[in-house]
Amino acid sequence: MTARVAGRGLTRVFGEGETAVHALDGVSIEAHAGQLTVVTGPSGSGKTTLLNLLGGLDRPTGGEVVLEDGRVLSELPEAEVLTTRRERIGYVFQSFGLVPVLSAAENVEVPLRLVATAARERDERVAAMLERVGLARHAKQRPYELSGGQQQRVGVARALVGRPDILIADEPTGQLDSETAATIMDLIVELTHELGIATIVSTHDPLLMQRADRVVRLLDGVIVPD
Repeated sequence: MTARVAGRGLTRVFGEGETAVHALDGVSIEAHAGQLTVVTGPSGSGKTTLLNLLGGLDRPTGGEVVLEDGRVLSELPEAEVLTTRRERIGYVFQSFGLVPVLSAAENVEVPLRLVATAARERDERVAAMLERVGLARHAKQRPYELSGGQQQRVGVARALVGRPDILIADEPTGQLDSETAATIMDLIVELTHELGIATIVSTHDPLLMQRADRVVRLLDGVIVPD
């Protein structure tokens, strides 16, 4: 089965000479449709760096990131990488990343505006996604009027409203209490399987690891045996 996105021999070095930091050293990983891959490891192990490379937010020093259609994401021109990110990849962030002055619905709508989706379709897709994440009644509320769990649900809805092939989530439950985190984890797992998304999540949370189809453990920039 062809991976939706694959990292092959990924290396990422920050800085030069004696002060260079080797954040990743020859990491290979695949993410498949309908599967949740969890990347775990201690702070500084390279989890965020790996997710940034797989999601096209950064380029590797060595190795390559390959998409399902055979394109090498890490070698595409910046304009094509930007288009790919907008059309094929959704992102969920630990800090939620919502625009404070926009309502929940307006935050979810942002990715659709970036790809010039027609207004009627935007409205329909935003309403459907807010309903799916259990926030239909909160569409007009701004982030400061929502709980942390509700804000992260908006973040999940925003990431998925564009119907991406790939979902990248960096510590999505890191700022939530354990009960709220469990609901967000369940939601991500359900949507991954239901929508056939290749989801890659970094986390320290053992409960999310238990829900994963595959767990990849990083230590000092390399994958260690499970």
